[in-house]
Amino acid sequence: MSVIRSTVLGCGSYLPEKFLTNEELASMVDTSDDWIVQRTGIRKRHIASEGEFTSHLAVKAARRALDNAGFEAKDIDVIILATATPDNTFPATAVTVQHELGMHHGFAFDIQAVCSGFVFALATADNFLRSGQARRTLVIGAETFSRILDWQDRTTCVLFGDGAGAVVLEARQAEGSIADRGILTTHLRSDGSHKSKLYVDGGPSSTQTVGHLRMEGKEVFKHAVGMITDVIEDAYKATGLGSDDLDWFVPHQANKRIIDASAKKLGIAPEKVVTTVDQHGNTSAASIPLALDAAVRDGRIKRGDLVMLEAMGGGFTWGSALLRW
Repeated sequence: MSVIRSTVLGCGSYLPEKFLTNEELASMVDTSDDWIVQRTGIRKRHIASEGEFTSHLAVKAARRALDNAGFEAKDIDVIILATATPDNTFPATAVTVQHELGMHHGFAFDIQAVCSGFVFALATADNFLRSGQARRTLVIGAETFSRILDWQDRTTCVLFGDGAGAVVLEARQAEGSIADRGILTTHLRSDGSHKSKLYVDGGPSSTQTVGHLRMEGKEVFKHAVGMITDVIEDAYKATGLGSDDLDWFVPHQANKRIIDASAKKLGIAPEKVVTTVDQHGNTSAASIPLALDAAVRDGRIKRGDLVMLEAMGGGFTWGSALLRW
């Protein structure tokens, strides 16, 4: 049976030039390189410069993804930007990206699911493509989390960084089997009862301020592994595939301990796990496309590889996407 698959044709990423090492953080708050590495696996994080916004990072990643795919902005129908740190309350940062790319047709919008944002954006793009409402989409994850951190809170300021990543998707006819290139299945979840465990204590309606990120780290860790494995197991049930079939596991880069524990529980071999958290920390919605692009550029992920993406973020939100590259 012929079906439409949302196929990845290119990817790109961007990290700000400025970065902050653990040693530098230790001069700002009561922490140390050993403490951070032992608990998170993070060694440095990139920080947007003054005047460098989420849209700037997104545009640079988008251009690289378009170049990698061999397309121009005129070839794209829809831009979906996953971010929790938009340039403005409104309009959507995606329309700024659309304008900067020189795209004056189609439509663009933001999606907000915090660290799960890129997976939610992929699933949304997949629906547009499979329904025939678009032929090509540009999906971006971009964040400037440094702007919402309390730099006196050592439990959070050591974890997060800034960056952007993007992919170009195209609707293509396929056979309808698990051998098809493209997105095979996506699974999304949320549970608002966990809001207080990971949130920002500000907003235009509540405090009329941006606010700072607040997190109950132990609670997040406790829930993360179970929630992540839940949506991955759903992907296996939907396709009849399993961990042994995966070529690569590209998880949200939040914390190496969460990544390792999730892979172990799922029976995914360590050599199949793409880990970049040590180089850029938790970049929220940008972390999966950053890791994807790194693994494509260094030759690990190749055409035809089966790749599992997963993420969990504030809300809580969580989700998975299984695709063949």
